[in-house]
Amino acid sequence: MVKGKIMLKIVLVVICLIIIAFVAFAFWLPSFAMTGKRQTLKEAFTWQSEHYDTSFYKGLGKTDYTIKGFEDYVLHVEFLKNPTHTDKYIILSHGYTDNRMGSLKYVKMYLDYGFNCIIYDLRGHGENEPTFTTYGIREGKDLIKLIEDTKARYKDISVLGLHGESLGAATTLTSLKYKPEIDFVVADCGFSDIENVLRLGYKNAGMPTFLFDIANFTGKIRYHYSLAEMRPIDSLDENTIPILFMHGAKDNFIIPKNSEDMAARTKGYKELYLIEDAGHAESILVHPEEYRERVKAFLER
Repeated sequence: MVKGKIMLKIVLVVICLIIIAFVAFAFWLPSFAMTGKRQTLKEAFTWQSEHYDTSFYKGLGKTDYTIKGFEDYVLHVEFLKNPTHTDKYIILSHGYTDNRMGSLKYVKMYLDYGFNCIIYDLRGHGENEPTFTTYGIREGKDLIKLIEDTKARYKDISVLGLHGESLGAATTLTSLKYKPEIDFVVADCGFSDIENVLRLGYKNAGMPTFLFDIANFTGKIRYHYSLAEMRPIDSLDENTIPILFMHGAKDNFIIPKNSEDMAARTKGYKELYLIEDAGHAESILVHPEEYRERVKAFLER
């Protein structure tokens, strides 16, 4: 009788521990997806310098400043002045866990094409205060604030474009929902919705894809945002701004179908190119000349 009671207590304790572990894991899942370890500016610049020529950066005229984004969140911004006077500007948005230094791989191209460049840290990245990522929802609203600030700060603008990579592309495309006064978009390896990316990631890791449903549920409780609602593609239904979609043909993280689906969805002029042999965010690294020519032709169309 006594042994039976002891065994019952042990079973109950084990069950309680399993429930506690499951709940902890369930609430950790959205945190893993939305608060990944961020790079420092130094780490990002070092990586860029190891993979691309960043020697041009040192000699550029630079201006650092901050602006207030959505809900007055402070964003760190850096203006890179073209050595040749120009009234063309472009805002570049980096990828997840990166920071504004991650945009340098594209800056030299845009300088050569006659643009002043504005790079910045997306919320929760770089020098900004730590916070979770909403895969375009809050970030897109931040970008709208940066666009407004840019147009007010630089009075000579004749052309204003946006370029985004991965999360930056998702942010850029989501901002189109608010019909910003811009002239073009270059979206590199963006996702149409974060759900398909996370489900594929779970599958490739040998984990059940229903983990997304758990992360979505607990994420709404913990962060008050739904992962299932993070869908840049839904911002394109009424878009008329020209978009150049670029995507690595061998991207197995955010698969090319994301760009293909978004290109089909937008109502404006669009071009779509899949860069052979390029993985995620590698297109300009694997085929730099083709990348530059595609962008140049799009800008000159």
